[in-house]
This record gives sequence, C-alpha cells and structure tokens, in this order.
Amino acid sequence: MKAHDGLYIDGAWRPAEGHDVIEVVNPADEQAIGQVPAGTAADVDAAVRAARAALPAWAATAPAERAARLAALRDVLVARKDEIAETVTAELGAPLAFSQTVHAGVPIAVAGSYAELAAAHAFEEKVGNSTVYQEPVGVVGAITPWNYPLHQIVAKVAPALAAGCTVVLKPAENTPLTAQLFAEAIHEAGVPAGVFNLVTGLGPVAGQALAEHPGVDLVSFTGSTAVGKRIGAAAGAAVKRVALELGGKSANVILPSADLAKAVAVGVANVMSNSGQTCSAWTRMLVHSDQYDEAVELAAAAAAKYGDRIGPVVSARQQARVRGYIEKGVAEGARLIAGGPEAPREKGYFISPTVFADVTPEMTIAQEEIFGPVLTILRYEDEEEALRIANGTVYGLAGAVWAADEGEAVAFARRMDTGQVDINGGRFNPLAPFGGYKQSGVGRELGAHGLAEYLQTKSLQF
Repeated sequence: MKAHDGLYIDGAWRPAEGHDVIEVVNPADEQAIGQVPAGTAADVDAAVRAARAALPAWAATAPAERAARLAALRDVLVARKDEIAETVTAELGAPLAFSQTVHAGVPIAVAGSYAELAAAHAFEEKVGNSTVYQEPVGVVGAITPWNYPLHQIVAKVAPALAAGCTVVLKPAENTPLTAQLFAEAIHEAGVPAGVFNLVTGLGPVAGQALAEHPGVDLVSFTGSTAVGKRIGAAAGAAVKRVALELGGKSANVILPSADLAKAVAVGVANVMSNSGQTCSAWTRMLVHSDQYDEAVELAAAAAAKYGDRIGPVVSARQQARVRGYIEKGVAEGARLIAGGPEAPREKGYFISPTVFADVTPEMTIAQEEIFGPVLTILRYEDEEEALRIANGTVYGLAGAVWAADEGEAVAFARRMDTGQVDINGGRFNPLAPFGGYKQSGVGRELGAHGLAEYLQTKSLQF
C-alpha cells in the first residue's frame, strides 16, 4: 500500500499539525519503505474531540447495526488479506506465509467473532425489581504494539465498537502502515465519521498525550510493563479506567509422562514463531532432570532446523537488545547450545535461533522478557519445584503444560499464576479471554470478557 501523508480523523485524511515524519524501515533489508506523519498533542486533541462528538450517536446505535458494521469490516479485511500480509511483511519482517496465516488470518477471525457478539450480547437484563443496562464506557484511547500490528488493533477496536464506544488509535511507530490500512478498511466498511480515528506518532509524544487526555474515558494499552505502569499511574490519578496487556515470561512445563519429543518440538516452534516477538511465548522450558539431557539435544536439533526460516526482529534497537540478553546469558554461565549473539547476515536485523541449557531460575535470561528468538531450558526435580520455577517471575501472562493424561496437565495448570495455559499444545481460540496475572497486566482481551472491558453498568430500580 501507499502510505498516507495525513491522519485519519473524523472520517477523513487530514494533514498533521506539525511537519515531522516517521520513516518506516523494512527490517529485512534496512531500506526505507515509506513515511507517515508524527502526530502531536494537538492532533491527538483533534482526534479525541471527533471521537467525543461521535459518541452519543454511536452509543445509541442498535447493537444489530454495530454488528453489521463489524461484519462489513471483517469482509473488507478478507478482501484485502493479501495486501495486509504483504504490508506486515514489509514493515515487521515476518515471513509472508506467517503473515498470511497469522497476521492477516487471526484479525479476520477476531473481527468476525465481535460481529457475532455484538449481535448476540445481552446489553439489558432484569434482576429482581431492577433493570441493569450495559453501556459503553465512552471514548477509548488505544495504544498498540508492533509485534502483531493488525491483531492488536482489532483486539481493541472491534470490542470497543461492539460496545458502542468511539476510538482514537495510536499505533506503534515501527508498523504504522498496517494501521493506515486498517483505517482504510474502517472507512470502506461504512463506520460513521469520528467513531474511529487514527493518529500516527511517537509514544512519548502522541501516546502520552492520548493516555493523559481528559477526554479519554479508558486507555487500552499493549506493550512493556514499564510503560504500562506509567499509564496505570496516570489513569489512576484521573480515576480513569485502563486495560493493560503487558510483558510475559511464560513457562512451558513438560511433565515426565508427556510425549517429550512433541512437547520440545512445539515448544521450540512457539518461541521461534514471529522471531520470538510474542509476549505470550513459552520462553522457559521446564524439564524433569531424568529427561533433561534428551530434551536439550532435541531442542538444539529443532532450533537448527529454523535457520533462515525466521524473519528479522523489528529494528536495530530490538536486535541490539536481544543480542545483549544473549551475551548476558553467556556471562552468567548458561550453556549456549544453538545460535548466539553474532548476526547471521550482513544486512537486516536478524538474530540466530538461540537456545540456552543449564539455565537457573535466578539468571537474567530466565527472569526478564527478551522478545526475541531465545529459549531457555531449566531443570526441575519434582512437580513442586517445577511449580515454584513456573510461578517464580513477576509475570503471569501465558504458559503450557504437557502430560500423557490431560487431567494431570490440567491439575498442574490450575496451580499456575498465569492468565492462559495451553494443554498439550491447545489451539488458539479467539473467544477465550487473554490477559495476565501479576505484572502482566490488568483486564482481558478477546471474546465476551474482552467486550466487558468496554462496558459499564447502570441499574434502574422499580
């Protein structure tokens, strides 16, 4: 797609107040592929005012009509799925096949799920002598990351629109072209002017202005825990609602009865997917001591098969960050069994698929979110130690458990302090709530739980 040189506000593309721009770079070859406006606080204010003006009419729109607009949006995304995939590949670097199936396919499924939920949800119920209404929270400030650029947008905007809210979106500066494509889709789907608005810009400028704007009723943010804390503090001072999906350091617990080869293979694939740039990636593989050596061999062999099959990380900054963590792992005594900090190519922000063995729970690479294709393998002696290790971080976003008996895996998963756990490689479900315990966030996305984030209740007594 061709980049727009304006911002999408009140149903039209308009020039930004300032003249600064953000250059978009293809991380695979380091070549500039376009530029977008770097919106200012004044642009954010204009977008919020448009969203505020559009709110009464959209909130009063029948749920069936809101559902129809979301269904139309889904249909536009289907029609433009190849363009979506190509755009994500160009600005994120994901292999095209992965962009087609995941970066384009998953948002289509999520948009469709909210079209159905908007039509079926009970926005009104009788409770004794009361009528309870579920009403939109109001104007939503949505701040999204670059790792799943379209999915993260749809996971916020679709439920907000289904609830009757209006939205101002500030996408990540690394992947703004996908956000512009989404704005085009919104327009083509016939969503009324002002209901959705897009301001591209830098986080410390446009993002901060949006999070702190008094006209925003709820801030929905996905990104680092550090930034999430600042947004939460600002929202708390204004008594403003937040939905925060933050960092993760998820455990992949392989119990002794599990199919070890399958669990390791799927675990490695999970971490290497999207070049490791997934907040829910199972970056800590926990293996019983009796099976540890075999698991290490299997993981090293599985990682070696990826080689050139994974794309680059998103930027030079991210590449330096991931390489720094790999060097830290070596310095702290972990054993490198695949990959390493050396760049595998002269051009592009690539990281070799990397696996560490002999990792102990207190090591930096076992505690902090790396956000790259780096897997750590930890040893445990019994189930209680495995549970302590699995729960032994400040995060609690996702995880996995493997066992021959499903009940055994479920019993362990129920004791994990985390928001979502895959059992024996469970499949993605767009209707299941996703979100974290502890410092992995506040609130949930997807399905009915995601819709509830954008609703508030009012009761009338008779």
